[in-house]
Amino acid sequence: MNLRDWKYGFLVGLWLSSMPISALEIDKLDLPEMGDSAGALISPDEEKKLGETFFRSLHTQIEINKDSEIQQYIQDIGEKLVSHSDTPSYPFHFFVVMENNINAFAGPGGYIGVNSGLILMTDAESELASVMAHEIAHVTQRHLYRSYEASSRLSIPMAAATLGAVLLGTQSAAAGQAAIMAIQAGSVQFQIDFTREHEEEADRVGMQTLSASTYDPRSMPTFFERLQQSTRYSGQNVPEFLRTHPVTASRISDSRGRADNYPYKQYPDSLTYQLIKTKLQVLLASDNNDIRSILRARLTQGLPEQQTVAQYGLGLLALKMQNFVEAESIFQKLIKNHPEQTHYAAALARTAFESNNYKLALSRYQKLAAQFPDNDAIKLEYVNALLKSGEPLKAKNLLLSLSLKVKVQRLPVFSELIAQIYGDLNQPAESHRYLADYYFTMGETRQAILQIRLAQQIRGISSQMVAILRDKLAFLITTDEQERRNR
Repeated sequence: MNLRDWKYGFLVGLWLSSMPISALEIDKLDLPEMGDSAGALISPDEEKKLGETFFRSLHTQIEINKDSEIQQYIQDIGEKLVSHSDTPSYPFHFFVVMENNINAFAGPGGYIGVNSGLILMTDAESELASVMAHEIAHVTQRHLYRSYEASSRLSIPMAAATLGAVLLGTQSAAAGQAAIMAIQAGSVQFQIDFTREHEEEADRVGMQTLSASTYDPRSMPTFFERLQQSTRYSGQNVPEFLRTHPVTASRISDSRGRADNYPYKQYPDSLTYQLIKTKLQVLLASDNNDIRSILRARLTQGLPEQQTVAQYGLGLLALKMQNFVEAESIFQKLIKNHPEQTHYAAALARTAFESNNYKLALSRYQKLAAQFPDNDAIKLEYVNALLKSGEPLKAKNLLLSLSLKVKVQRLPVFSELIAQIYGDLNQPAESHRYLADYYFTMGETRQAILQIRLAQQIRGISSQMVAILRDKLAFLITTDEQERRNR
């Protein structure tokens, strides 16, 4: 293994080693030569590749949200924060992990994940923004790479042990974390202090970003304090966020002191924040009767806007349970009173689509796309409606207009939809090519290889396509070999 390959293994393993399990022996590892950390650690191109590799690996381990409205919301709030950060041009990608565990994490290349459980734990939009600003700061301050350099300054035995533990993360994420914890418990106080320094810096820089983005700076210590108090007697069931972001009384006090330096004012939640939280509650509910009771109770509580959000939740629940007549009635009433609200109108169009009334769905999406031309979530659903209505060429033109946006290109659904479009247009080679992209994005490299080989078997493809498929197959085979060596 050369230094560059090891560097990818080290850095990806550092993030993947986040789930505790019983420790394994680390002294039997065949450690690579550590090399010299002098000079540039990683180039922008390497960092981009590293981030993409990290994101692909996540798809094989956790459930990443596919709902276009939820994705657009988390990306929008993230981009608002990034625009006021130290590096406003950095290409961040935000996503929601559909897990009830309370966690958020920053990966290489600006990939930042937020668990649905953490979103539901927040009481205000500024609390969610505070966590995201903290994770953005981990990236802008390059904490991963600084940790890498710090580890290389340890004594050789301790550096080897620490790096070996991290490398276990490429084999077993759980084992890697357990081994690191075991080493730290023994003697690597330097590394613990370095992590604490990172957390404090992320608090400070994140709070600056938070305030500049018109979110409440006081929300950061408020959320951390409430999270700490709510888990004080939980024993071993401490949220993963607190394991990877240790919160102490002094840290809360420091962040509250910094927050008090900002002028006090009201920071109302956006309606979209309330709607997305409600949507997640419905999607993740294991007992539909329980969530129905909760939503009905809210119809008589709080402000009129909160009651309307509860009504929206009941409509989503009806749609989830395929009670299409009830869902149609609820969303029609909401639109009548709130004609400019995109979520209500999109839910009505989705009701027609999921009830297989594709003609009506197409009509509704067409109007929505004209009414809200900048809404990517609606356009992605519109593409689906066009495909179901037998209009793949229109679907292709609409999707390609979205392809100019990097944040849309990164979504697995983009490759999935374009593959379906080419299949409907009777262009099987293109269809297999983009299906390969979809499977590769989802971390299924061998399935991607199969799709390319199927494309190569199609007769009459152009010489340009032959070259594209040959190069893509070579890349996929090399990647598959590397992945199998790292297992």
